[in-house]
Amino acid sequence: MTDILIIGGGVIGMLTARELLQAGCTVTVLDRQQPGRESSWAGGGIVSPLYPWRYPAAVTRLASWSQQAYPALVEEIEQETGLEAELLQSGLLILDHDEIHAAQEWAKDYQQNLQLIDKKEVLELEANLSPQRMEAEEAIWMPEVRQVRNPRFVAALKQYLLQKGVTFIENQEVSEFIIEDGQVRGVLSGNQAFTADRVLLAAGAWSAGLAEKLGLSLSVQPVKGQMLLFRTPVGTVQHIVLSRDRYVIPRRDGRVLVGSTLEFEGFDKHTTEAAHQELYREASGIIPALAQCDIEHHWAGLRPGSEDSIPYIYAVSDLPGLYINTGHFRNGIVLGPASARLMADLMLDRPTSLDPGDYGLQRDGLI
Repeated sequence: MTDILIIGGGVIGMLTARELLQAGCTVTVLDRQQPGRESSWAGGGIVSPLYPWRYPAAVTRLASWSQQAYPALVEEIEQETGLEAELLQSGLLILDHDEIHAAQEWAKDYQQNLQLIDKKEVLELEANLSPQRMEAEEAIWMPEVRQVRNPRFVAALKQYLLQKGVTFIENQEVSEFIIEDGQVRGVLSGNQAFTADRVLLAAGAWSAGLAEKLGLSLSVQPVKGQMLLFRTPVGTVQHIVLSRDRYVIPRRDGRVLVGSTLEFEGFDKHTTEAAHQELYREASGIIPALAQCDIEHHWAGLRPGSEDSIPYIYAVSDLPGLYINTGHFRNGIVLGPASARLMADLMLDRPTSLDPGDYGLQRDGLI
């Protein structure tokens, strides 16, 4: 038996495992496939919500906490494993003129470093940007926004946990939960039982289906996002650029990610030619030089979408021993460290780092 059994080995489950491990718990992570291979791997790795002023305050609070934590978190993991996660302060350039007023109000309310820069300054920052993509004489510039190369980050995080003694059980689907004396004490997978003092459900888009096995209704659904990866000369794109709900993200080696779609099609992860064409058109509209570059990969991932974009982070009062940390939608990477800390606080009955009332089934403060 282990102290904690975590169902789901994505960035949320693994970061929570790290918090619990550092508190002295023994931790086992069980995943339906290889850990970190779903939305944690498939996204863009921006350490900020896109258009953060569009989200409820509860999301901003998690994001702000996590953004402060990321440099030390990544440094620790890299030093322990020798693996690079490529945390870069790329900055975020937003070209949508109709977002400016809301952006300024949000930045004022939350003391965020957000600037308006003119077209000349924009083109000095991003020389290959299409001037025609500028919707007005000013654009939004957030110089402190970071990105992490998420496939490398989750790989390094898993290696870190392995080195620290976390047990991973891979390619195991949960068939049912073990309940003893009204308390959740583990799961069955096939003919195998995995037991623990406490169980955390952090299975991303698959969380609602697992919750149903316990008679729980959890408003989390899969939201497909398709992405393209361009191979470009280093420096083709210098910063993260966001325009009309599409973004380009430059990696250190010159690769450029373009995303992403929002599709409500259940658990279908197939890519489509229509999305390929639309993302290519948007990418080359933002950075015309991308039209001359090869597309290296086209893939899709499934985000765990909640009804209000706020994750669920709470103890299930009717089922002692069961905890839930899921529903992060597009923001698992940026909300992960704060979500993990809050979840560990709740599981270990510590004073909480953030108000947990915002993240339960009944939201206390959505404004």
